[in-house]
Amino acid sequence: MKIKITTDGLRESEWYEYLVRFVFGGTVTALTGVIAKRFGPEIGGLFLAFPAIFPATATLIEKHEIRKKAEAGIDGTARGRAATGVDAAGAAMGSIGLGIFAVIVWQGLPKTTVGIVLILATLAWLVTSVGVWLFRESLWRRLRARRLHGSGRTVSTSVQTTESTKKEIR
Repeated sequence: MKIKITTDGLRESEWYEYLVRFVFGGTVTALTGVIAKRFGPEIGGLFLAFPAIFPATATLIEKHEIRKKAEAGIDGTARGRAATGVDAAGAAMGSIGLGIFAVIVWQGLPKTTVGIVLILATLAWLVTSVGVWLFRESLWRRLRARRLHGSGRTVSTSVQTTESTKKEIR
């Protein structure tokens, strides 16, 4: 699977969906500030880990998938839930990188300047998150190949998606 950037999803969303994300994220951020002011930065920091945008995004992903399938005359509930689950898995992998980011900032700030610590922590987040994703992809390919091999079907180690695989994904 190749990683690529596409703007197709931007056209699928309505303006008010972006507003919902913005308001939800802003509200969570403001509440985190209030909590940190009242209870201190340690407690406030715990709330910074709350995924401010993910809940709004998850509901929108499900809604878009259901709508796309409905346009094709198919019940898209299962596909909507599956797509949301895939997004949640990606968020979990990114959270591992975020944990590494937090540890580096926490340990590095007393000893080094803010700019250097943030650059190092960001690079560590990127490497960790991509590394976790690559590990998951490798593991998934091996498990799928083992399953296909056990069923007697031909196993391809190619990353290219076949038409039968596309149908399975749908």
